[in-house]
Amino acid sequence: MKPRILTNPQEVLDTADKCDVCFVSMVDTHGMPYMVPMNFGLKDGIIYLHSAQTGRKIDILKTNPNVCVGFTNDHKLRWQNEDVACSYSMKYRSIRAYGTVRFIENEQQKIDALNIIMHKYTGKEFGYNAPSIREVLCWCVDVNKWEGKVYGY
Repeated sequence: MKPRILTNPQEVLDTADKCDVCFVSMVDTHGMPYMVPMNFGLKDGIIYLHSAQTGRKIDILKTNPNVCVGFTNDHKLRWQNEDVACSYSMKYRSIRAYGTVRFIENEQQKIDALNIIMHKYTGKEFGYNAPSIREVLCWCVDVNKWEGKVYGY
């Protein structure tokens, strides 16, 4: 069985949106890769994220805003013969998004970004107090390329 490349843009976005977590990968000034799992929201092909205002990933992103964001779901072990190790494989759906991070400074846009994220996990919108909005760093990934594969489905 060969993996199927996802070519339908809506199938790619739907697969990513079904994930609970994404993995944001970046490269620091020493050329070292760094990856963090994060909660996210997805709207109109833009990935929304939030974090503290400072930290290693923020230092990296301020220097190099290019990222690759990974999503994977529907994992299921499969085999052709239970007694043959080499016949085992894993079914999966896997998506990668390549893009550039943009930090969100506007208060209303921060609220909108947070509500995109919160709606994904709760189905609700929320109100936020001013100190919370000041302290949170909201950012988004403007995606310039999506890739995806499906194996076993």
